[in-house]
Amino acid sequence: MARYTGPVCRLCRREGIKLFLKGDRCYSDKCSVARRSYAPGEHGQNRKKLSEYGLQLREKQKAKRYYGVLERQFRRYFDIAERQKGMTGENLLRLLERRLDNVVYRLGFASSRAEARMLVRHGHFMVNGRKVDIPSYLVRPGDEIAVKEKSRNLPRFQELAEAAAHRNPPAWLQAEPSALRGTVISLPTREQIDAPVQEHLIVELYSR
Repeated sequence: MARYTGPVCRLCRREGIKLFLKGDRCYSDKCSVARRSYAPGEHGQNRKKLSEYGLQLREKQKAKRYYGVLERQFRRYFDIAERQKGMTGENLLRLLERRLDNVVYRLGFASSRAEARMLVRHGHFMVNGRKVDIPSYLVRPGDEIAVKEKSRNLPRFQELAEAAAHRNPPAWLQAEPSALRGTVISLPTREQIDAPVQEHLIVELYSR
């Protein structure tokens, strides 16, 4: 499974916005964006005005980094979204939101999407009673996501259950933190997706 293995705080600084890639650290004073809000590198403080193409490219990069997918997989999601009915940009975000690692994060059962991806890969989660260890698995309305019985007593999941009790998942998900279980109520609408992405710019980029 291909994945980015470099310093993730560098990605947030490059996009100039918090992408919440490191869980609790992003909410603390140690957040790199809060401490150094300029881009990384020797010329990071000398930002030039971006061209139309540059704005579109940065928006695509931001979306990829926010959801933790690489170029080939992201393009595949776009191709699927383009073939679906409705607006391509919204379809794209809806597909990305339906990824199992994202849903686990949204339910509060991981502090970041990276941790959610790791926990899924290690086989700690079940969908409708069956173990699923594929982070890109797309959930559907009615699916129940739960921590495997043998994993529930692990100290990390006890910590996550306590933290999840104080989090509010989006309206298209229903969480039961004490049971380490959640349900997909419906497909997310654009208003229910809080991703800091202007999806129309991504559509314009791929339509060039």
